[in-house]
Amino acid sequence: MELAFESSTIALLIAGMALTGMIGGILAGLLGVGGGIVIVPVLFWVLKTFQISPDHASHLAVATSLATIIPTSISSMRAHAKRGTVDRDLLKLWGPAVFVGALIGGGLAKVVSGDALRTIFGVVGILVAVNMAIPKTLVISENLPSNGFVNRAIAAVIGVISSLMGIGGGTLSVPTLSAFSFPAHRAVGTAAALGFLIAVPGVAGFIYAGLGVKGLPPGSLGYVSLPAALIIAPVSYLCAPLGARLAHALDARNLKRAFAVFLAITAVRMLMS
Repeated sequence: MELAFESSTIALLIAGMALTGMIGGILAGLLGVGGGIVIVPVLFWVLKTFQISPDHASHLAVATSLATIIPTSISSMRAHAKRGTVDRDLLKLWGPAVFVGALIGGGLAKVVSGDALRTIFGVVGILVAVNMAIPKTLVISENLPSNGFVNRAIAAVIGVISSLMGIGGGTLSVPTLSAFSFPAHRAVGTAAALGFLIAVPGVAGFIYAGLGVKGLPPGSLGYVSLPAALIIAPVSYLCAPLGARLAHALDARNLKRAFAVFLAITAVRMLMS
């Protein structure tokens, strides 16, 4: 049985979703990170505020974030492809493994608890925050592994974790590629395409996992909140250019440090919740 909301509560929910999209879009444009790393925790707290159980709120936040990534990743992928920054060879090597990993991650939503999702987000979020705060880029090797199996294993792990966190390709794949001395602009461009290959199977898995689950908000398709996705996606898309303009006016290093602190606090709060 779905939850019933009064009209005033629905209005507040709409406002909360719009605010989520605005924050996600601005920070995505400002810092070059995927909006999901912001959308998931903000949406989780918005849903919790309206008395949706933490277990359902975790799954809804992750699944809905993945749904919002689909249109933005297509737009970003096309823009990077026009500039020639999508590495097609890497996409052929990593793409299938990322897709399969994301599909596995989405399917795991049927057995993974809300506590586990928040733990994954919190732990990985802290690691990403530490990586952003370190002034020097971590370098493991001068080249990607020569072994195809190792490459596909790395890509599959990125797919699984990204799907379970509700994030696109950039948050994990860009620092991973940078650690193997992959050119930064090609890493970002290719990550946009990987984001699409994460979001589509991830959403499919979360829809399947949430079918028949009771206590979900009205308009939910499995664990995907369609009303939330339809509000967040366009608002985030429209606000991203504002963040990009701010990025040119502000110091990038200080911004990264500030976001690292924000992300660390957010991750810790997710772990505590």
